[in-house]
Amino acid sequence: MLELFQNLSADEANQCGLVLSSSGIPYHLKQGGSGWYVWVDDMDYENALHTIEQYLEENRDFDKKDETPYFEYQRTFTGLWVSIGLLACYVTTKTGNDFQLIVNAYGSSVFHILHGELYRTVTSLMLHANALHLSGNILGIAIFGTAVCTTTGWGAGWLMILATGIVGNLLNAILYKTGHLSIGASTAIFGAIGILAAHQFFKKLGLPGQRIRAWLPLAGGITLFGILGSGEFVDLTAHLFGFMAGIVTGALYAILVKGPISRSYQVYCLLVTLSVLAMSWIRAFVHI
Repeated sequence: MLELFQNLSADEANQCGLVLSSSGIPYHLKQGGSGWYVWVDDMDYENALHTIEQYLEENRDFDKKDETPYFEYQRTFTGLWVSIGLLACYVTTKTGNDFQLIVNAYGSSVFHILHGELYRTVTSLMLHANALHLSGNILGIAIFGTAVCTTTGWGAGWLMILATGIVGNLLNAILYKTGHLSIGASTAIFGAIGILAAHQFFKKLGLPGQRIRAWLPLAGGITLFGILGSGEFVDLTAHLFGFMAGIVTGALYAILVKGPISRSYQVYCLLVTLSVLAMSWIRAFVHI
């Protein structure tokens, strides 16, 4: 056997081994006093050397510092604040004896949405039938909402999550056309899962050595949808539409946004999110 490289770091040796393996070239790694050594058969030496040189040439402009990390922002816990908001809304709507009237007035009624009451696609996200329904969605929004905002920023993240919930409810209404009423934040939660899955898929897809791993977040999102998105008394189609809206939103964000969004834009996005929530509830009260 002939020595191909010497005095490599462990990462360099592993990378070299991966390149040779992908080209079907047998190799042997050996650790020495000053680093790792790569050995290949005499007959494979020229081919192996050319393969490594070609790989280095193709990836010479790639630097680890240019790789977009999984978390572009410092960790945020805004999901906890949103969870508290959902809890406050639940307590407020449950204090009286007219909860069913509230659901009828603000829930995602297919008939009313298609007849112009679009505010219901927003207000329905903040209503929950019981404590079990609420607790599941609080946990989901705390985990996945926080994850989205950690990745995209606390302003852009909540704007996208709210948008997926609205689109999910709207598409659900178009599908059913009449005779369907639903409530709960779960449509937006599955939108958040879709955003995370698509965002990481497209970010990793363009990185050398990450193309296979790029499918893992997408597969994980689909698996989560299968586990959490179905069951008794669950609005499966709304969850599906929310997840699909999240996939599209996350993909667009990953493709179009090349770097972290500035703080000023995060503030604008958050103000838009709060404005949509406020105007939807105001429109609902005025309509009644």
